[in-house]
Amino acid sequence: MKQVRNTLGTLAIAALLVQPSLAAPTETTRAGSTSVQLAPEFLKALNALKVTPASIAPGRLFIRWGGAKVMFPITAGAVDLGAVTGEMDHAGGLSLSANGTTVELSSFLIDINGNRPVLTGLAVVDDNLVGRLPLFDLHLSASRIDADDDFLKVDWVQATLSQEAADALNKIFKVNAFAAGLPIGTAQIRAFLEPDRKH
Repeated sequence: MKQVRNTLGTLAIAALLVQPSLAAPTETTRAGSTSVQLAPEFLKALNALKVTPASIAPGRLFIRWGGAKVMFPITAGAVDLGAVTGEMDHAGGLSLSANGTTVELSSFLIDINGNRPVLTGLAVVDDNLVGRLPLFDLHLSASRIDADDDFLKVDWVQATLSQEAADALNKIFKVNAFAAGLPIGTAQIRAFLEPDRKH
């Protein structure tokens, strides 16, 4: 069983020095979930603006003991653990409602292929499609990855509000309270892997 225990930040730097021929085989993600423990700062901002969050099925929102957690099923994707790159698609989403306006954020995609790890999503405002936006910047320096041939675990991924999402939310809700860098929460990924075998 292959164990990979290191910070993603360190691995990403090391990956720049690895030749493609030495990269680990790409593996597809066939099931699993990503969950985010929502940050108190994000919940306080929503409460102050009287914005009500809700889940979009099959995503789920759990509110308990003054905190909140969201979870979204992984539907597809591929990861290369050698180069620490990959993408993961998710089903479901999160809605934000205030003053008769509802923003639906769904079809989340985790993208760590480039220099900017990010979670993007489709934004729909009152049933009108806005498009796919970078929603949360993902900070990997304190993250940890554990993997074997069948299962991937990633912990301690910090998510913050992107500049694009902050601008969009301020415009939609007619406020100026959303700012880039607002802590959204701490994410963890649990994914079942299947080797991408090419013939």
